[in-house]
Amino acid sequence: MAALKLAVLISGRGSNLQALIDACADPLFPATIALVISNVPGVAGLERAARADIPVVVIEHKAFADRAGFEDALNEALAGAGVELVCLAGFMRLLTDGFVSRWHDRLINIHPSLLPAFRGLHVHERVIAYGARFTGCTVHFVRPAMDDGPIIVQAAVPVQCDDDADILAARVLAEEHRVFPLAVRLIAEGRVRIEADRVVIDGARGPANALINPEAA
Repeated sequence: MAALKLAVLISGRGSNLQALIDACADPLFPATIALVISNVPGVAGLERAARADIPVVVIEHKAFADRAGFEDALNEALAGAGVELVCLAGFMRLLTDGFVSRWHDRLINIHPSLLPAFRGLHVHERVIAYGARFTGCTVHFVRPAMDDGPIIVQAAVPVQCDDDADILAARVLAEEHRVFPLAVRLIAEGRVRIEADRVVIDGARGPANALINPEAA
């Protein structure tokens, strides 16, 4: 089976891009990164792609009069690279319904919370302020609503009593680097299907034990 062709869309440092680059470096991994697109020039993620000899394109959203023009340029670049799955990895632009519909079930995102909780920005600050005992990260298929869509993989992360937003973010990010390549692998292996807007993964099983926070003294 030919490797699934990915595009990774970024806006910044590209740490989740790096996790995908590292995964794709394994000859047995069933996907390859055909293109990296950034809407911001000069970001660190572009350097990561260049070091891995991955083609890069900068498509600045500010260069277009409207979102339609920007997304037309995205689509042209994706089609030109033969992309089969688009991965949003810290891509800080909201995409229109038209773009999402065009890439229906071929567009995934990673978000630093256990969706559907804590959609949007400033997630870790809100988790701590709310007093949540667990947070985490979610890889999901994208739908027109923000941070919405069928959930592929999640990782749960405990919130410690002395956490600040930066400490918690680092703990969540470590799990993001694990679950994003896992989600891509499951899709590339043909094990993921969507039934009634819910993801079913062939051969998957969940963890055996529940997590409790705080633990008994």
